[in-house]
Amino acid sequence: MSHRNAPLTPTGRLRLARCVVEEGWPLRLAAERFQVSVATAKRWRAGGGRRAFAALLGLAASTVHRVLTCYGLARLRHLDRATGRVVRRYERATPGELVHVDIKKLGNIPDGGHRVCNRATGNQHRKATTTARYPHGKPQIGYSYLHNAMDGHSRLAYAEILPDETKTTAVAFWTRAQAFFASHGITVQRVLTDNGSCYRSRNWRNTLTAAGIHHTRTRPYRPQTNGKVQRFNRTLLDEWAYAGPYHSQTARRATLPGFLHDHNHHRHHTSIDGPPATRLPNLTGKIN
Repeated sequence: MSHRNAPLTPTGRLRLARCVVEEGWPLRLAAERFQVSVATAKRWRAGGGRRAFAALLGLAASTVHRVLTCYGLARLRHLDRATGRVVRRYERATPGELVHVDIKKLGNIPDGGHRVCNRATGNQHRKATTTARYPHGKPQIGYSYLHNAMDGHSRLAYAEILPDETKTTAVAFWTRAQAFFASHGITVQRVLTDNGSCYRSRNWRNTLTAAGIHHTRTRPYRPQTNGKVQRFNRTLLDEWAYAGPYHSQTARRATLPGFLHDHNHHRHHTSIDGPPATRLPNLTGKIN
């Protein structure tokens, strides 16, 4: 029988939650400290707030949960940690009123795959895929960049895998993204980005100005302002980029169009109670 302070007991879970919530530990570090997976640590953290209150008040965690729910108090994950204010969802009234744009860095896959073989074979694949080397001699497979754009009303998304995040690449991506939205009957009025250098460039500003599009940037260190496309980034990683044991970077690239079609035409989005295409009147009856 384990002692009451063992990591897998309620007391141990509370200790992990306090490390993350009260002491500000990174979730991955806390998971390593308590020898559990990051997913498990995340689940424990979610319940750690009410357990912390329960321990301080000498009440059952379920009782604390009912009281917090009764008074409509938000979960920790619904709060801005810097200010303590509730992060409230907002939604634009019509398609094109605001399009969220972002870039996600993505590690390349060596030919032969990176999750379908043992380490020795994987290292051989890395050496065969590229001649580039880090200073210490290890093969340098490199990165690609996912440029993403999402309409804030319909959640219709467009994405491309590109070699960099320079201003020239970002502008060219936006030109194609704008054409994509136009082909779906969406006239873009405003674009929201972070403060990346490519979005602060003269090329980016002039391109949007020429199209009559207003550009807004998020506040520094407030990525939640661009939360819709940030959530899309996570969906891309979970359900596409790392969803299967791809045998090469080319193989992964080939599946992106199919994923985007499914996302836009078939995937049920709880926030809009259906797929994005259902919010575009000109696509009625064309979902296939």
